[in-house]
Amino acid sequence: MKQFSCLIHCAKLNRFLAIGFQSRFKNTQKRSRSTLAQGNNDYDLAVIGGGSGGLACAKEAAAYNKKVVVLDYVEPSPIGTQWGLGGTCVNVGCIPKKLMHQASLLGEAIEDSRHYGWRVPPGIDHSWETMVEAVQNHVRSLNWGHRVQLKDKRVEYLNAKGTFVDEHTIKAVMKNGKERKLTAGNVVIATGMRPRYPTDVPGAFEHSITSDDIFSLTKSPGKTLVVGGSYVALECAGFLNGIGLPTTVMVRSICLRGFDQQIAGLVTDHMQAAGVGFLRECVPTRLSKNDDGTIKVIWKSSNREEMSETFDTVLFAIGRDPQTSELGLENTGVILHSNGKMQGKNEQSSVPHIYGIGDILEGGMELTPVAIKAGKLLAHRLFGERSEVMNYEQVATTVFTPLEYGTVGLSEEGAIRIHGEDNIEVYHSFYKPLEYTVPDRSSDQCYMKVVCLREGDQKILGLHVVGPHAGEITQGFAVAVKCGVTYIQLASTVGIHPTSAEDLVKINITKRSGLDPTVTGC
Repeated sequence: MKQFSCLIHCAKLNRFLAIGFQSRFKNTQKRSRSTLAQGNNDYDLAVIGGGSGGLACAKEAAAYNKKVVVLDYVEPSPIGTQWGLGGTCVNVGCIPKKLMHQASLLGEAIEDSRHYGWRVPPGIDHSWETMVEAVQNHVRSLNWGHRVQLKDKRVEYLNAKGTFVDEHTIKAVMKNGKERKLTAGNVVIATGMRPRYPTDVPGAFEHSITSDDIFSLTKSPGKTLVVGGSYVALECAGFLNGIGLPTTVMVRSICLRGFDQQIAGLVTDHMQAAGVGFLRECVPTRLSKNDDGTIKVIWKSSNREEMSETFDTVLFAIGRDPQTSELGLENTGVILHSNGKMQGKNEQSSVPHIYGIGDILEGGMELTPVAIKAGKLLAHRLFGERSEVMNYEQVATTVFTPLEYGTVGLSEEGAIRIHGEDNIEVYHSFYKPLEYTVPDRSSDQCYMKVVCLREGDQKILGLHVVGPHAGEITQGFAVAVKCGVTYIQLASTVGIHPTSAEDLVKINITKRSGLDPTVTGC
């Protein structure tokens, strides 16, 4: 009996050990499969591109204790301009642009201050060199700050150019020419865009600059021709004129393509009234350098008449190209759009573990905050078991021309195209900022427009503001538009007096009525 009991006990023990062994074997198999799925990669995430979107994604991924590497390399511009970590926005975009915009606004404020009792001596001038040094000092501090943040979050940084060897392997070429290969389970491409040069204008490449160069020029650009009607072109022309430099804009067709065209007209009207010259329906045909270093520009107008003029500097702002052609994507299954941008859904390319964020993504928006948010959300989906995706609709932005243009949602043209003219209502008003009254500054182009559905409570489809501090005004209203605010709700809101923003909640004249939309009194 004891022997039989012992046999039963041994059988149970063997079964227990067998079950334990099977469980451990299964777990080992599971870990093995997991390791194989990751491919024994060096990193959980590799980010190619050290701009705002790439850095945001990398830092957010590192917060999940993932092994992350960032590769960033800046190809010098044709005249040799280079910069540090942080991408376009920090180095040659939003940040230096806004600071130089502020420099031009301060010039206007100095003139206004005389009317407010400030005894400003005559003959005050502007130092380009001082401005550039101050701006570049701030930019360099941001470069350093990004380096420190990556180190603090244990993200490896390589100042190297990354190209794909295969879908998981990246070759990193350092500045000194040394090469290193690394592998990653997931790869994010965030290489951004660079300014385009015209290929059919002899001398353009050799004798001009772009926005990659303007913010760090050690010498004043002097008399400047800006070629292009983009927001980059108008912003640069605006601050150059604002600090006292003779400035001309050459436009082939329309300005601010993709923006509300009535508003675009107001922006350029204001610039023209402030002294910016406009050559409309003109295209450059040849650039050549004179003996004194100035640039002779020959162009043709719409009637084919040929003209020429000499400038100290020519700046091309005719568009930007995605930096995807030298990434070795031919060694992967990543599909690109005909314009060079990456195709895909929710930042995912045609290769499941390769993603694109920022300017290189087809169907996205070329805005820094968009890239940052998309990068963070992608990291959460990859490593945080979250599902939220980037919403590219109703994103607010501002054009920092001398008179700022803030916008969120649809343009009037866009609303008509989608809903039909009979189904929208446009409320609008011309207004005069209080600070313009004492110096008696013209407010002819200060304007607001709210584009709504005509039926029901009139859901707001788009909101547009032209005037001082338009960006600050628009940001607050953007939250409401994102939440589906209606005209009824807007009109029921009490304004803050006296502000320019209050005129938005008091707006009540429709275009359809034909009444004068000029604001009078309080």
